[in-house]
Amino acid sequence: MFEALRSTPWAYPALEAVHIVGIALLIGNLVALEARVFGRAAVLPVQGLARLSLSIALSGFALAAASGSLMFATQPQDLLANRAFQIKMGLLVLAGCNALWFHGRRSLAKLDLLARVQMLSSTAIWLAVVFCGRWIAY
Repeated sequence: MFEALRSTPWAYPALEAVHIVGIALLIGNLVALEARVFGRAAVLPVQGLARLSLSIALSGFALAAASGSLMFATQPQDLLANRAFQIKMGLLVLAGCNALWFHGRRSLAKLDLLARVQMLSSTAIWLAVVFCGRWIAY
């Protein structure tokens, strides 16, 4: 299967496109929820929007993780030696820790200053993940 990804001219670019769609679903929904928390679209209830946004974001993460794992499997040695990839993986761990902390302290119910800082941090971390992902190729 991994050989097909390497040898079929359209397979790897198609996998990259799937990866980008996953990232878009993830970040787009996190930013939409963040915009609501910071006062945009105030007519939308935060809890209802959060259920929708976070479920779509989680689906996007699953799509990005699955496609990313397949891309990794085509050239693991090269990627493990790539500094941008190493930083990206560290940022993914940081994003996961931030999400666990956010949900563990029930920040969505509080929406206090710390919750807002956590949300802004999440967006910044995910944007850094995207930048590192692009740097992997260079």
